[in-house]
Amino acid sequence: MKQEESVPNDRDYSSISPSARALLFLKGFTDIPFALEAAKLISRPDHYQPDFSIKDLAFWARVLHFESRYKSINQLLAGLPVQNILEISSGFSFRGLSSVLNKEAYYIDTDLPEVIVTKLSLLEDLLPPDVILHGELETLALNALDEAAFTATVDHFPEGGIIIVNEGLLVYLNMDEKRKLCHNIRQVLRQRGGYWITADIYVKSRKSFPELKINDELQEFLREHRIDENKFNSFEEAAAFFKAEGFIIDKEAEAEHQNSGSLKYLRANASQEQLDNLRVAGRVRATWRLKLVD
Repeated sequence: MKQEESVPNDRDYSSISPSARALLFLKGFTDIPFALEAAKLISRPDHYQPDFSIKDLAFWARVLHFESRYKSINQLLAGLPVQNILEISSGFSFRGLSSVLNKEAYYIDTDLPEVIVTKLSLLEDLLPPDVILHGELETLALNALDEAAFTATVDHFPEGGIIIVNEGLLVYLNMDEKRKLCHNIRQVLRQRGGYWITADIYVKSRKSFPELKINDELQEFLREHRIDENKFNSFEEAAAFFKAEGFIIDKEAEAEHQNSGSLKYLRANASQEQLDNLRVAGRVRATWRLKLVD
């Protein structure tokens, strides 16, 4: 495994990083590879242990949401012949580690410097020194909006197409920043070929569910980063945005909640009326595999 640092030189995004830690603790309730082990490591000297007796419906709705989001990317990765994978804003996800343990992929895992420093220490503890990797994993610091750094990171890959993946990034970016990211990815795919898989197609919800009310701390975080403002107004608007930026939808991930272990806990802590309300609420997120229009 290799490491290298590319320090961002524009806007300070460091306040986003604590969300990566909080998300890891949620994923510790799932079977996502290395999530539980990493949550235990990062919580030291405290002893993290998932409490499956939690009765809060909103909590289980969030766990299910993030578990399904993670697995939707794997669904769209499956079967693609491309071996070069770049994950941007990966947080404390270990999709890259899981990938190179099982196949001959060249995986570059990136996030902001403070996340990467912690992640590298976690990687040392998660794997024994004699482990055999089938692929190559690099864990690098990267601001994905920095075009020069983005290009330099991509140059680490061997020849061939590239798959760029992300989850939990676009909702932190305003429209100009989204366009900048699209520009960087478009330049890479024009040169190398490949796909962009993003689980960040979030749309604004006009329905309110009191039973899913989030706590004040999370509310403040969402307000601070203008999460709702950064969502698309509709899936149609999102598709039009990406088309204007040179991308079309190659495939959309199918909902697979039945494959999420947290679904049984959500069902166990919801009334039939609440479950019915959730079913008719409509989608607020999608995962798309994008390719260049031309």
